[in-house]
Amino acid sequence: MKQSDKKYFQKPTLIPPLDPDFQPAVLYNRAFRQSVNNSGEGVPLIMSLERTDGSVSRYGTLVFPQDHPDADSNIYYCERILKFLLWQRGGYRVYIGGPKEIGESIKHIYSPIGERAFDHHFLGEDVYLKKFTVIPCEPSEVPPSQESERSIGRHLDGCRIGFDLGASDLKVSAVVEGEAVYSNEIEWNPRVQTDPNYHKEKIKAALNMALEKLPRLDAIGGSSAGVYIENRPMIASLFRGIPKERFDEVRNMFIDIQSEMDVPLEIVNDGEVTALAGSMSLGGNGVLGIAMGSSEAAGYVTTKGNITDWLNELAFAPIDFNPEAPVEEWSGDRGCGANYLSQQCVFRLSKKTGIDIPEELSKAQKLKYVQEKLKKGHEGARKIWQTMAHYTGYAIAHYADFYDLQHVLILGRCTSGMGGHIILDGANEVIFKEFPNLSRQINIHLPDEMSRRVGQSIAAASLPVIFREVVTNDVT
Repeated sequence: MKQSDKKYFQKPTLIPPLDPDFQPAVLYNRAFRQSVNNSGEGVPLIMSLERTDGSVSRYGTLVFPQDHPDADSNIYYCERILKFLLWQRGGYRVYIGGPKEIGESIKHIYSPIGERAFDHHFLGEDVYLKKFTVIPCEPSEVPPSQESERSIGRHLDGCRIGFDLGASDLKVSAVVEGEAVYSNEIEWNPRVQTDPNYHKEKIKAALNMALEKLPRLDAIGGSSAGVYIENRPMIASLFRGIPKERFDEVRNMFIDIQSEMDVPLEIVNDGEVTALAGSMSLGGNGVLGIAMGSSEAAGYVTTKGNITDWLNELAFAPIDFNPEAPVEEWSGDRGCGANYLSQQCVFRLSKKTGIDIPEELSKAQKLKYVQEKLKKGHEGARKIWQTMAHYTGYAIAHYADFYDLQHVLILGRCTSGMGGHIILDGANEVIFKEFPNLSRQINIHLPDEMSRRVGQSIAAASLPVIFREVVTNDVT
């Protein structure tokens, strides 16, 4: 970030108690766009992101012409917009239609030797199995939008098992005709494991625990962080420790489990199931689900009640433009959602409050340790959740610039207990005071305690279709 870029910093109306330097992305972007509009000289900048199935996402904005005194600020604004779009929508081929200098700069930033080399390799080679490319061009040469939607889940018949794989716990539920008869949370530590058998054995053990509560098994549905295509994880943080030469075992893991359990099985990104759980519980659409657990998981149900082929990996999408914002451990970028809307935020902010978390505890136990402090009235712990509340409010406003929203559902371990109500109240206060127009458009919801903790695995159970044999009497 150049010094000239900082002129668009806006002090938030509600400053997070433990983060006075927080620079909400939504306020920066709106200030930049207002400055361009006020100049009367704005020129179009259009981005298209192409995915392997032929779908294309398109985003348009205005920037300063290259001969304008503020043209240098175009690069930072456009790069942050593209960064968000890449992790919200996904894509391996990007078209930048507008001033040539912007396209060429973005092309270098997202090259193998550029500042976003992680994104280059991850989105190209790992997710889409293609070479990642940025193509500078004229606005008229940018491909048109071609989005796709599909229906998902909502199947509540029969006897089902649903599971959700988190970084610190594995949730599993047994569901009979849409009613949960058993739910459990099992601690595990998958990210550091180098043997895929660890993951498979833990998952199978959890499934068998739920199976014991059912008269029969008709289907299994699951959710997990990462990119899944036809029940195969293409990339997922839970399998970060698996050597590349053994990753094929991971890709076939759920295919093998389906064969062994001999019932329909479907697993999708956990964010999609978060949104599905929200849509099912609210009876509404246009839902963004945000799960605040080991990391930030997000998913979106469109206003038509469907899901898209977007990534919705908002853990890697920036929401804070403070140049000294915390660094996301995997991508190396600053200000990304994972460090603000997850237990990573709780651990980070605990250091500012004098709360010393015992190192020997697991991550799930560490979160419970701080939550117990909150329950007992520790002022520092309360400030942690108040800070997260303000983060959430400004993040939702930012997300509303990229999604058509009617509802936002917040859930996950960080929302358990009184912390969830603090986040809900604080986020609503931000929206009401800073974004009054959004307050009339978007409703923020906090599910009940049981739904917050295990609702994801119950919704996951509804994913597969049960194919029943139909017997007819052929009377001739």
